[in-house]
Amino acid sequence: MPTGKVKWFDSNKGFGFLATDDGQEVFLPSSALPAGVSTVKPGTRMEFGVAQGRRGAQALSVRLLERTPSVARNVRKPAEEMAVITEDLIKLLDGMSNGLRRGRYPDSAHGRKIATILRTVADNLDV
Repeated sequence: MPTGKVKWFDSNKGFGFLATDDGQEVFLPSSALPAGVSTVKPGTRMEFGVAQGRRGAQALSVRLLERTPSVARNVRKPAEEMAVITEDLIKLLDGMSNGLRRGRYPDSAHGRKIATILRTVADNLDV
């Protein structure tokens, strides 16, 4: 069976593409993924069968060889530190909501800071 790596996969669209070890592209439908697997990350190594479909090579009966390690999980902050950051974020958002109730958005510099903090917290939670 051929092997390769996931180039990209969009779980919302239900498909992606694999790059075989010899450089070919293979269509990867979500129906070919193993039971219980709904998405795969780029770089995940797989073994798969190939059939020629209407639009070219298509993966069948995919088997995961190794999952790509989560970089975020290896560098995320400890839970105790995230608790403090989350409490500070709540205070920050509460102050911002008071201004919004009075019909005022935060100025652009303050808004950028809030957005940066929100993204950082989200990145630490989404692994």
